[in-house]
Parts: sequence; C-alpha cells; structure tokens
Amino acid sequence: MSARTYEVRTYGCQMNVHDSERLSGLLEDAGYARAPEGQQADVVVFNTCAVRENADNRLYGNLGHLKPVKDAHPGMQIAVGGCMAQKDRGEVVRRAPWVDVVFGTHNIGSLPVLLERARVQSEAQVEILESLEVFPSTLPTRRESAYAAWVSISVGCNNTCTFCIVPSLRGKEKDRRPGDILAEIEALVAEGVSEVTLLGQNVNAYGVEFGDRGAFAALLRSCGSIDGLERVRFTSPHPADFTDDVIAAMAETPNVMPQLHMPLQSGSDRLLRAMRRSYRSERFLGIIERVRAAMPEAAITTDIIVGFPGETDEDHRATLDVVRAARFASAFTFQYSPRPGTPAATMPDQVPPEVVRERYAELATLVDAIAWEENQRLVGRRVELLVAEGEGRKDGETLRLSGRAPDNRLVHFVPGGELPRPGDVVTAAITYAAPHHLVSDEPATDLRRTRSGDAWAARQGDAGESGQGGAGESSRSADAGAPTSASGAATPGPGTPAAPVLLGLPTLRP
Repeated sequence: MSARTYEVRTYGCQMNVHDSERLSGLLEDAGYARAPEGQQADVVVFNTCAVRENADNRLYGNLGHLKPVKDAHPGMQIAVGGCMAQKDRGEVVRRAPWVDVVFGTHNIGSLPVLLERARVQSEAQVEILESLEVFPSTLPTRRESAYAAWVSISVGCNNTCTFCIVPSLRGKEKDRRPGDILAEIEALVAEGVSEVTLLGQNVNAYGVEFGDRGAFAALLRSCGSIDGLERVRFTSPHPADFTDDVIAAMAETPNVMPQLHMPLQSGSDRLLRAMRRSYRSERFLGIIERVRAAMPEAAITTDIIVGFPGETDEDHRATLDVVRAARFASAFTFQYSPRPGTPAATMPDQVPPEVVRERYAELATLVDAIAWEENQRLVGRRVELLVAEGEGRKDGETLRLSGRAPDNRLVHFVPGGELPRPGDVVTAAITYAAPHHLVSDEPATDLRRTRSGDAWAARQGDAGESGQGGAGESSRSADAGAPTSASGAATPGPGTPAAPVLLGLPTLRP
C-alpha cells in the first residue's frame, strides 16, 4: 500500500515558512510522502497568517474551493494551523465543517496524532494550546533548500504594538540556549548548508529570557567561528532594542552579511506613540546612520504601514521624509487593516480607504524611485553571488540564472562556460539596474563549486556532476500568500524552495 500524500500551503512571514518545514518533517516522519506536482494530496495543511485582514477571506475562500475536491476524494483530510487557527479556534470548523483538524501555533508537533484521531473518530479535532508545548527546532524538518536554512533563536514577542496581533497568538518571548542554536547551525553546515537566517519575532531582543542583553551580538560573533558557514542573516529586529554592539558584531564578523531589515512602520513620532513603538524617527535614522558608518555598502530594508488610525497628511509627509533620509533598498508597504483583538482596531479616526490608497501609491512611487537610484549605483560593480533556485521568473525566457549578492539584492545573470548549481558561487558584473533587481549580461566568472551545490545536486538524485538542468528551471511554490512589495507587484510565494529571501517574503512584525 502506497504512503498517504500531503501538501502544506503556507501564508505569512518567515516564521511560518520555517514552521511549515517542521510540519512537512513531522508528516514524513509519520510515514506520509510529499504529493507529486499536479497530484491531489491525501492531506492538505494550511499554515495560516492573521496579520492582515484579507487573510481570513483567503483562507475561507480556499477552504471553500477544497470542499468539492474532498467530496470527490474519500479519505482526504484538511488541517488548518498557524496564527489564524490560534485566533479563530472553533470558528474554523463552524465556518468550514469539512475541516478535519485545527491546531495552533504552540502545538504543531501534534498534527500527525490529530490527523489519525480525526480519521479514527470521524470527527474534527480542535487542539489549541495557550503556551508552547515544545520548541519547534526540536521537531523533524523537511527543509525546502539544500543550501540555505532558517534557524529559530526565539519565538513569541514581549512588545504590545497596538496594530499587531502576533504576541497574543505566539505568546511571550522564549529564547533558545546559544549552545543549542550553534549546534543546529553546525549540523546544517555538515549537511551542506552555507547560509542561515536567524529568526525571531523580535530577533535582537534575544537573551531577554535569560537576562543577557549582549546575547544577540555574541551569537552573531559565534556564527563567525563556524567553519563552512559563509553567510549569516537575521530577521526581524526592533529599533528599540537595536544596540551598537550588534552593529559592531555585524561589521566585524565576515560571514554576517551587510544587510539589515529594520521595520519603521511610520515616520511620524505622534503615530509611533499611538502604535506603542518605543522609538522615534530620530533614533531610527540614527541607527541607520551608524550602520552605514560601520558598513557603507549595507542594504537596508523596512516595513511601513499606511493609513494607521488618526494618520493625517502631516503624519504621512513625515513618513515620506524619513524614507527620503533613510534611502531604503526596498520596503514592504502595507495598507493598514484592523485586526480584531488589537487596540488599534477600535481607535477613532479610521482613515478612509480612498485616502489610504492615495497615500500608499505616493509612498510606493517614492520607495521605488529611491530603490532604483540605489541600484543604479551598483552598475559596473562586480559582486559575488550565491546561485539561487526558483527566483528568476523569466530566467527561462532570458537564458539567465539568478543569485543573491551579499547585501541580498537579487541579480539575474548570464552563466559562463560551466553551468553553476544552486548553492554554488559566481562573480557577476552588474550591467543594468531595475527597482527590484539587478542584471548582469556579461558571462559570470570565478565559478566556485561548493558543498552546498553538491547537496543540491544530491537532492536531484545526481552524483553532483551535472548542472542546474537548464537556465531558468523553476521550482515548486507551496503558497501564494505573500503581501505586495512597494511597487504593488506580488512578491515570491513564501513556500518557494530557495534561499531565505528577506526582500521577497513578508517579514515578521516587530
């Protein structure tokens, strides 16, 4: 008898993407097999997000589309987990009674047992825990990438931002011990991983649970001593907790990349107070200035909310002023949407939707213009690229491949004589700049075939001698739940089997 198959559909931030890798690992550990492309899975798992208002509509719309599919496939099961499951609980089964399992953010390890219990008892199983049952990193994992990996250093958040529902769904911050984190990274490197992204809802507050304010900077420096670890990134920090020792650690640790995602949310000090963001625009810009003084070529990205309750034209202009001063390489811009259970949802002076749309368009235009100018500065430079998988949507048409520069900018490049594999490293000369990517139309040079490329090839059932299989060969995406970039264009789905991509995923919410 063949194994039951599964599919995980992921919505939301990098933490959800990493949780989905755990869910896949759990299911495979329990004997399930990943459903082949184009084949209906026996088990469909939705790992949900609750940050934006349309997340509800997207989930229940997709569940509605699956009902006739399930009716036509006896034995098929549907499970809903993640932040929306934690928030809605029994409401999911009430609105979609054909769902078999509902589980929360604190008990993803229960999924295989809940599926079996639902099958045996022929009734929906709803299990929502109020606190973390087991740290996710102790669970089996099916990583989407052979050469890049997420590593959780903490879960939960101790902040009380008035627009954010995450702390009530993920709980208070819980930190892993440094030795456990470093042991996981060392094991990943031994498997061929060359890039890791450290994850936390408020990643630079790491250490608060065990009383060490310098723990995050020390962790970054410790990553620098791991042989074979070539690139270290992290997301998402909070400006209020961002300290100079972290800047020093970034600048002085060669494998910590010159890239920083620093959520602004608003450039108006009045709105930052209303948001309960414990910093002001002057402090934010001061951090940016010190980062650039230590790392002049650092690419800095951000999150901005447009239309927060009470936002005036003056507040909006203050945000535009900070954007001009900060000169972000990219920005995730969000139109504010009220989330039930957050203080902001009941605040007076909700901004009319047409005003929000107008301000959003103005901000997006400015962000794109600055990003384009910043990218144009790089034309003529040679950059080292970690070859990526599945990131160039038009690579097949252009006969290019794609890779990530140290600052995480996406570069589409022409391969040289020998075809590199995802995880290999090449050098490319930038010949063209667009707002959201760079292009190199000169053949890449200095190909370095790496253990990460070997690991990728091994996943293809290859002995490691062949190349990528053709320029532009794309890979499967598990979801289409990402928000838009500053330009309004859809960003890559967060399930895409590629390197952790800060600029192409919705970020965490500190």
